[in-house]
Amino acid sequence: MKTGVNVLNFGPGTDPGVLRGWARTVEGLGFDLLMVSDHVAITPDVAEQYPPPFYEPFTTLSWLAGVTDGIRLGTTVLIVPYRHPLLVARMAANLNRLSGGRLVLGVGVGWARQEFEALGVPFERRGALTDDHLRVIRAAWENDEDYQAGRIPIWVGGNGDVGLRRAVRLGEAWHPLRLTLERMREGLDRLKVLADEERRPVPGFAPRIVLRLTQAPITAPGRLAGEGTIDQVIDDLEQLRLLGADSVVLDPFNGDPQETRHPEVAWQALATVAAHWDLNTHRPRTGRS
Repeated sequence: MKTGVNVLNFGPGTDPGVLRGWARTVEGLGFDLLMVSDHVAITPDVAEQYPPPFYEPFTTLSWLAGVTDGIRLGTTVLIVPYRHPLLVARMAANLNRLSGGRLVLGVGVGWARQEFEALGVPFERRGALTDDHLRVIRAAWENDEDYQAGRIPIWVGGNGDVGLRRAVRLGEAWHPLRLTLERMREGLDRLKVLADEERRPVPGFAPRIVLRLTQAPITAPGRLAGEGTIDQVIDDLEQLRLLGADSVVLDPFNGDPQETRHPEVAWQALATVAAHWDLNTHRPRTGRS
């Protein structure tokens, strides 16, 4: 099981130097994957949660590919309806080749109605557009020499039946975001049922979980995976490994954009995880306290 990090590519504290610091910290600690999120038009509904500057994922990852050595690079998640599918296919294939085959394309349908309106994309059709665009992207890649340099895995977000079925039909992995362990177990059970219905293989499992360390254990119902003491977080990683996760992405953003002014807090949390979870063997470190 590989372990990655969702890097904050937005907010008042984010600039090229901070992004470089994120990349070098994440790779230096030994994580396998660095991912960024996606918005194009920072409309009021987006800015409330993810204020500018917001660094566009393809250009950001292309730059970060040049300041890192071998860490994989990805999107969590690219909002598929925002761009023409042939443009996505070309940018993804080029980035994958330029980075030495390091790209993971995590995708989703989006949620910000005002941003859809600003881009002239019908919000109500975002699910159907995502399906159509993913089919076009895959078809474009079939005869693309850049793509043939290294196949790009598509991780599909979405927690309901529509998203799960999309993962079965069009993805290499299901990529749920910030859920409880129980919700993920339920989703995996449902994923197998839908794969049987579609007569397709069950896709892989690559969740993104929160990273919020606390001094005292969190015992309340509804605790998200990755939330609690370091022992709880390490146990969550082990449980996800046992559930068959191919990769787990840690998301250290806790919802306040001012966190971006102090990235060292998140970096310390990641260092704590790395001290307790062996990023080479992908197991809890022996003898940890």
